Amino acid sequence: MAAEILRTKWMAMTASIWIQCTGGGSYTFGIYSAILKSSQSYDQSTLDTVSVFKDIGGNVGVLSGLLYTAATFNRRRSDGREGRGGPWVVILVGAVLCFTGYFLIWASVTGLISKPPVPVMCLFMFIAAQSLTFLNTANVVSSVENFADYGGTAVGIMKGFVGLSGAMLIQLYEIICPGDPKSFILLLAIVPSLLSVLVMPLVRIYETSTVDEKRHLDGLSTLSLIIAAYLMIIITVKSTLGLPSWANTVTLAILLVLLASPLLIAVRAHRDNIEKPCYSPLVDNLEATTSGESLVVVDDKSLNLLQAMRNHTETISRNHVILLVDNLEATTSGESLVVVDDKSLNLLQAMRNVDFWLLFLAMVCGMGSGISTINNMRQIGESLRYSNVEINALLSLWNIWNFIGRFGAGYASDALLHKKGWPRPLLMATTL
Repeated sequence: MAAEILRTKWMAMTASIWIQCTGGGSYTFGIYSAILKSSQSYDQSTLDTVSVFKDIGGNVGVLSGLLYTAATFNRRRSDGREGRGGPWVVILVGAVLCFTGYFLIWASVTGLISKPPVPVMCLFMFIAAQSLTFLNTANVVSSVENFADYGGTAVGIMKGFVGLSGAMLIQLYEIICPGDPKSFILLLAIVPSLLSVLVMPLVRIYETSTVDEKRHLDGLSTLSLIIAAYLMIIITVKSTLGLPSWANTVTLAILLVLLASPLLIAVRAHRDNIEKPCYSPLVDNLEATTSGESLVVVDDKSLNLLQAMRNHTETISRNHVILLVDNLEATTSGESLVVVDDKSLNLLQAMRNVDFWLLFLAMVCGMGSGISTINNMRQIGESLRYSNVEINALLSLWNIWNFIGRFGAGYASDALLHKKGWPRPLLMATTL
C-alpha cells in the first residue's frame, strides 16, 4: 500500500509542494541584504546592481525549460517502462545551483574566501537565484501535466507555495538563527537543496486520470489558505506582542504538521481511486440529458468550443459522441468513451508561437514593481525607523500577500474557464 501511494501523481504533487515551500530564498533578500552590503563595503547603488542579477537569475528560465524538455522527452521506453529521465533531473540541477550559489555568498560574507569583485558576486547571486527557475519548472510543469483538466489550480498551488516559502524561511530564521543573517544565508544553501534531493524521486509524470481530482485539489487549496492564515496570525502576534523562545518552537512544530498534511490528502486520494471506478473527469457543467451515459474527455484548448456547443445543443445522442482532437470536431457512433489527444508544446515549439511572446511581454510589463519592492523592503523599513522584528514581519507579510495573488489567480482562472468558458489570459489582462 505504501509503495503504491509513493507512485501516484498525488504523491508527486505533495513532494512538489514540499520543494516549493523552501524554494523562495530570493524573496528573503531583505533579511541578508544589510550584512551583504556592509561586509562587502557596497553602497546602495552596488547593492541594487547585485539584486538585479538576483532578479535575472530568478526569472529567466530558458535553461530550465530546455533541460526539462530534454529530460522528459523519452521518459517512456519502447517496452512501456519508465526511462531514466524525468523532472527529478531538473530538480537535481536546481538543488546543486542553490547550494553552490548561496554557499559562495555565505563564504564571501563570512570571510571564508577573499572578498570577490562585484561581477563575481553578481554571478554568485545569479546562480543562487537561477535555482528557483529549475525547481519551479520541474514542479509546475509536471503538476500541470498530471492535472491537465485543472491546470490553473495546479499552477496556483505550486506558485502559491513558493510565495509562502519566503514567510516560512523567515520563521525558520527567527527560531534557528535569530539576528544572524550570515547563518541564514548558509541555511538557504542547505535546507532547500537537501529537501529537494530527498524527495525529487517522487516527482514524476503520470498519464492517468483519477477520481474526484477537483475535490482533492480543492483540499490542497484549502490547506494552503489555512497555512497562509496561520502564518499571518503568528507574524502579527510576534511583531506586536512578542513570543518567548518555547512558543516560537511550538509555532514552528505546528507549521511543520500543517506542511505534512498534503500527505494525508495524497493517501485519501489514492484510497478513493481504489474504492471508486476510475474515470476521467467530465467538463464542469456539461450534461447530457439522455437515457444513456456519455463520457467526454477534453483538454483545455477544447473547452471554449464545448461551452459554445452547449449553448446550441440541448442533448447529446447516446449513439453519438464528440471527438475533439487538436480542436477539430467530428462525430462517431458506437462507444460512449472518447479519449482526446492533449497535444502540449515544449519550449522550442512554444517560442515559435505568437501567444508565447504575448505572455512574455505581459509578464515583463507586469512583474517589475513587485520585484523592486521586495529588493528594497529593508531600506523602506529603515527609512521609517522600523525595528528588525518589524522589518522581518513586513517581509513575511509581503510573501503571504504574494501567495494570495499567485494562488488566487490560478484558482480563479480555472473556475472562470470551467464555469464560464472564459480564457485564462482574460484574468491576466484584468490584473494588469
